Amino acid sequence: MTELKSLGENLYEGLEEILGIARQTAWGAADILRSYYRGEPDTGNLEIQDKKDGPVTAADVAANHYILDNLQACFGTQEFGYLSEETHKSQDAQLTQPFVWIIDPLDGTRDFIDKTGEYAIHIALVEAGRPILAVVAWPEAEKLYYATKGGGTFVETRDGKVTPLQVSSRNAIEELSLVVSRTHRDERFNKLLQNLACKNQKYVGSVGCKIATIIEQNADIYISLSGKSAPKDWDMAAPELILTEAGGQFTHPDGKPLKYNQGDVHQWGCLIASNGHCHQTLCGQAQAILAQI
Repeated sequence: MTELKSLGENLYEGLEEILGIARQTAWGAADILRSYYRGEPDTGNLEIQDKKDGPVTAADVAANHYILDNLQACFGTQEFGYLSEETHKSQDAQLTQPFVWIIDPLDGTRDFIDKTGEYAIHIALVEAGRPILAVVAWPEAEKLYYATKGGGTFVETRDGKVTPLQVSSRNAIEELSLVVSRTHRDERFNKLLQNLACKNQKYVGSVGCKIATIIEQNADIYISLSGKSAPKDWDMAAPELILTEAGGQFTHPDGKPLKYNQGDVHQWGCLIASNGHCHQTLCGQAQAILAQI
């Protein structure tokens, strides 16, 4: 079994080896999803099921099995826990292992079904409620984004080329662009967007794809505002780390960090991700607007 040992602040023995396994696993899962996306004969029907939290397909299930089988074969279950979108309801609410994998095998299932190409795979490793390793694969872009705590963010392409990434240097709040969903937008969220100083908007599906758009410098801000439902741990854990290690910030409006594997998998409230340059101003504006609506 591959082992991981914490050596103190942002230092881990074995983390690079673990990252290599996570990257290989994400590429393999991307191949599975792309075969379903293209309707290749050996994958079968999508078998779409409309559930309370959104649609689930045979592609979600197949990718989930593949990721869990690979990670558990390499890391076991004594030191590592596994919190997955497709399996969390059958396990304890809060996992007690020192390290916990948080997995979304298909983030953006609706975009997958609608063929926008904007779906992603999220794999994060968390210690004490905070991510220390993250992989976000964007299968249709044939790109894989990855980060380790204190180690920066990189993008890897299918040919193995690796490039470090940094968020944009744009720092005039009126010129920043928001990346938003085509759906999941209730009246309160629309009012928040209408009252912010930044007005430019780009439409992108998966949270992973949204954050990738920010670290590729094609947008600057992403905001989540829960209503009747909220995003889950697996929506945010991997995207958060690839953003923050690229120089961005990802917090609640009061500046508090997100926490994962806390028992309730929901990430309630307002979450703000940005390139970091106007983050405090943006958070202050959001708090003031939300207090009025």
